[in-house]
Amino acid sequence: MTASTAARPGRLRRTVAALAIAALAAAALPSNPAVAQGAGMADAQKIADHFAGVKTMTGEFVQFGPKGEQTGGKFFIQRPGKIRFNYEEPSGFKVIADGESVVINNAKLNTWDLYPLSKTPLKLLLDNRIDLSGDKVRSVREDDDLTTIQLQDKSIFGDSTITMMFDPKSYELRQWTITDAQGKDTTVMIFNVQQGVAFDPSVFTIDYARVTEASQGQGANRGK
Repeated sequence: MTASTAARPGRLRRTVAALAIAALAAAALPSNPAVAQGAGMADAQKIADHFAGVKTMTGEFVQFGPKGEQTGGKFFIQRPGKIRFNYEEPSGFKVIADGESVVINNAKLNTWDLYPLSKTPLKLLLDNRIDLSGDKVRSVREDDDLTTIQLQDKSIFGDSTITMMFDPKSYELRQWTITDAQGKDTTVMIFNVQQGVAFDPSVFTIDYARVTEASQGQGANRGK
């Protein structure tokens, strides 16, 4: 992964999906417009509205990658548009969104990849309102223990999808999966969640000067 200050859409979707979010059979649910337009759709929007109403939350996560690899760490969310994933060692990764951009930092390699938030799957997750109108909903499945909503918006992240799984009674988010254009899944399960917490603004600060410096250094190394 190289430091960059310009988004490359295909690589962007693969990178953010691989590092920021997460593999479930539910992610492969087929499109079912009849379900989405019925009672299930109304319930799905109610759950999405409740989740979007949670303005701040923090907790721990476990992430499962496309090859079964497992990592964990802590996450922080503040609407609209802010998120931070601190991956535990030996990963050395951080993912930060400040409302405008998303940066992925590999501390070991000192690389900083910067992308517009609006072009990542995180955009839907972090909006003030999760809009399920139009053709964004690919499927809704209601089970006794989980309600699963699969979303896709080609205008935001192409052929990638996000599958969100909620507790049907409390409406709390349990996990989500990003499926990239190649059909590879990255799943995140969250636990020990706290809502309504206050964060220091520095939690979501991106050091753009450091991003630029790392990008210039990487470019110089490639030129040798």
